[in-house]
Amino acid sequence: MPVDKMVDLSGRQMRQLPVHICSFRELVKLYLSDNNLNHLPPELEQLQNLQILALDFNNFKALPLVVCTLKQLCILYLGNNKLCSLPLELRLLQNLKTLWIESNCLQHLPEVVCELRLLKTLHAGSNALHTLPPQLQCLQELRTIWLSGNLLSEFPPVLLDMPFLEVIDVDRNSIRFFPSLAHLPGLKLVIYDHNPCRNAPKVAKGVRRVGRWSEETPEPRKRSGAVIEITLDEKPLLPPAAKTEPEAEPC
Repeated sequence: MPVDKMVDLSGRQMRQLPVHICSFRELVKLYLSDNNLNHLPPELEQLQNLQILALDFNNFKALPLVVCTLKQLCILYLGNNKLCSLPLELRLLQNLKTLWIESNCLQHLPEVVCELRLLKTLHAGSNALHTLPPQLQCLQELRTIWLSGNLLSEFPPVLLDMPFLEVIDVDRNSIRFFPSLAHLPGLKLVIYDHNPCRNAPKVAKGVRRVGRWSEETPEPRKRSGAVIEITLDEKPLLPPAAKTEPEAEPC
């Protein structure tokens, strides 16, 4: 058993997980990124203390159901696989706070995601999403949603009913019109670049926008005859695919 309760087998080109790893029952972090995995052994269920599991950059066409038995999971990385759906059993992971499902084959956001009530960060970029389910507003803990590189033709209406969202990224979609986001009190950053939009989303004072016309204040405020403009920062870089220190809050 590793002293730091972590095993990192990333980039080993493995086709199967060595079963003896599943005997480390106190394991907290298991990184299996960048391999050739398409299944996992049932013995993985023994890792009931696991909080972080990285399965990104593999060949999974379906999420192994054994993953859904790991009920202490807080962070699950599934990006850059070949997933077209997620199993209903994912709802068993009620401690999940961060879910990365970017760069898969999802045409719809699986509704089971909307049952992960503690979810704070959802990265669903680079799929083929056309819309989002209305049930998403049930995720009252959700603060950050990344939807860049999908097939959204309109700004997802459900996001307008999620006042606690802090970061919305809809970069690289097909959105032509943006509704006002000024009523979202928790919003801090909206990224809408690379859309064929006719307008910039209206936001409240202090909210950063990244996209066309972002340097312009939606409604300039005058004080002593001068126009006061909101200063915007550059677009922040997305977290790297290789994850050693995840962004989510520690469990």
